Amino acid sequence: MTSPAPPLPVSLAANPRLSSWVRFTDEGRVAISPGKVEIGQGIVTALAQIAADELDIDISKVEMIRASTAASPNEGVTSGSLSIQQSGRALRHACAEVRQRFLAAASERLGVNASLLDIDDGTISGPGNVRTSYWELAGDVSLDHHATPGAAAKSAAMRAVAGHSVPRVDIPDKVFARPRFIHDFALPGLLYGRILRPDVSGAKPIALDEKAARAVPGLVAIVRDGGFAGVIADSEMAAQAALTALRKGAAWSAGEPLPDEDDLAGFLRSQPVETTAIDTRTAASTKKAARTLRRQYTRPYVAHASIAPSCAMARWDGDRVHVWTHSQGVYLLRADLAIVLKLPAENILVEHMEGAGCYGHNAADDVALDAVLLAKAAGGRPVRVLWSRHDEMAHAPFGAAMAIEIEADLDADNDIIGWRHDIWSNGHAARPGRAAQPALLAATEIENPYPRMVSTNPPAANGGGGDRNSVPLYDFPAWTITSHRLLTMPVRTSALRTLGAQGNVFAIEALLDEIAELRGEDPVAFRLRHLRDERARDVVRAAARRAQWKPQKQPGVGYGVGFARYKNTGAYCAAIAEIEGTDAIRVRRLTLAIDVGEAINPDGVVNQIEGGAIQATSWVLKERVRFDRTRITSTSWTEYPILTFSEVPAVDVEIIQRPEIEPVGAGEAAHGPVTAAIANAVFDCLGVRVRDLPITRDRIIAAMELAS
Repeated sequence: MTSPAPPLPVSLAANPRLSSWVRFTDEGRVAISPGKVEIGQGIVTALAQIAADELDIDISKVEMIRASTAASPNEGVTSGSLSIQQSGRALRHACAEVRQRFLAAASERLGVNASLLDIDDGTISGPGNVRTSYWELAGDVSLDHHATPGAAAKSAAMRAVAGHSVPRVDIPDKVFARPRFIHDFALPGLLYGRILRPDVSGAKPIALDEKAARAVPGLVAIVRDGGFAGVIADSEMAAQAALTALRKGAAWSAGEPLPDEDDLAGFLRSQPVETTAIDTRTAASTKKAARTLRRQYTRPYVAHASIAPSCAMARWDGDRVHVWTHSQGVYLLRADLAIVLKLPAENILVEHMEGAGCYGHNAADDVALDAVLLAKAAGGRPVRVLWSRHDEMAHAPFGAAMAIEIEADLDADNDIIGWRHDIWSNGHAARPGRAAQPALLAATEIENPYPRMVSTNPPAANGGGGDRNSVPLYDFPAWTITSHRLLTMPVRTSALRTLGAQGNVFAIEALLDEIAELRGEDPVAFRLRHLRDERARDVVRAAARRAQWKPQKQPGVGYGVGFARYKNTGAYCAAIAEIEGTDAIRVRRLTLAIDVGEAINPDGVVNQIEGGAIQATSWVLKERVRFDRTRITSTSWTEYPILTFSEVPAVDVEIIQRPEIEPVGAGEAAHGPVTAAIANAVFDCLGVRVRDLPITRDRIIAAMELAS
């Protein structure tokens, strides 16, 4: 009995029509239309490689189509390091089936058995020099069919493009200044908008004096809809001048109090929560603990801090609206816009354009609704809204603050016999399109406002949220993992790169390091002793070997290790940090090993790991949203410093290639291990453990005073 064909990949099962993925054009090219979007991670290149391989065409013939609700497959949101895993698998299967259909058609036309035909750069040939091509057959081969489970993709050994570091297909436009970014794109007749928002959290405009703003040359309109207010002008300068004038004449209601920034853990642990048991493991035999270590770790609210603020364009045509956006989920944004506008979804066209890297749910969706609301008053002309740096740092969603408490029961030999891990945090997801109410900022400001959505956590099956990576990958005999999601949200939170994984990996790996120190055991050896997954062991060993662990002790220099498997189902990553502790902590070198299964574009994988490692270094050493009891105060690069070019460490990455294993994403794998490695290196250097991020000079001094 033959076994049934494996099911279709998830994204292909949801969007099974082949023509929605692949189309051959009259120009001798093939248009590939994924539902995932380019946000700087290089996904358009990796997907082009997959298509080129399965169709046997040169990658230069592949044209990657930007996602839009008009024609693209609905793949939800580009997040969670899932683009290769979801879109790549779907595209590989779809292209394999397209290839089979064309071979069958060529066999019939040429009178040659399909098994005797070859494809070379789209030309199909066989014995006797007979030949045709995809483009000659395109009129005869309909792709308006559903994919079937039986299509077989090429084996890893037969792939000619995947597994190689081909140049990124999106780079030429960026090098030669062709308008690929939404910030650089100007539609005919474009107008410019700005939005009036309060400095004080939760305040509403109760009076506006519009006289001064109306006197600004170039003003086209002042738009009011309840507490939503903005201006439209014929230039950026005029829009900013009108907004400044409008702000001077505005009176605001009282706002809502913010937490005490200096006692975030106290705030998080004092709020009403929804408590969820994430995972439990019961020991086969009960041993009495000789001691219990109880440690608390915290991370602050963290901003996306994209270099360019969020931007969108919108144009109305009667009761239809066209939106250009760098949203990560064009269909999800459309769903929320339909709720707010009270329009059928088919009246709203949402088209993706690249923007500054978002790393999660930043203000890209919010600014899209801003542009749509302003464009209503533009008489059919398009309106572009660009947030200011202040707006971006004050009003975009933040990554949630976290307080994590771990209790480790140790036996008389300081071996772990029990483990309890509790997380207090806001939810880590309030993306559009996932609830009956919209998640967009302006939806809370209009005349008939919607309540602010309280962030939730994705289910554990999807990687979790605040609990992400809280279940140890180590073979502890017993554990209890519990999440406490806050039901209040004075500070707006949503998805930031890795969600809760950075905080949880930091906490787990820091406590493991402390226990290894108690035992007098090398921290790398300690981890290897508790890991049973050979792929996990391989990345730890590879990073240690590449970093020549552990170098001879030098005054003022420390070394630390960190490890995680992202979401416990994705990429394996281990990191070794070398830091220098003088007037401040400086990370000199990061050495990482990564296993993503099949690395479609190794250079792209390295880029993602390097970028994640550098971003994690910035989070660990510098980044922290600042606020007093009424407003966000870190609204510029001065109050919200990030890592500068002169502070960037050397980053060395080793890929463990496993072409026989399905690929997973690399974008979020490095953050937790790098965070832990730096924190552990600080202890190795200075002899104190800093358990609150970021690890600043003041926190090191406080830790030293506490230890003395």
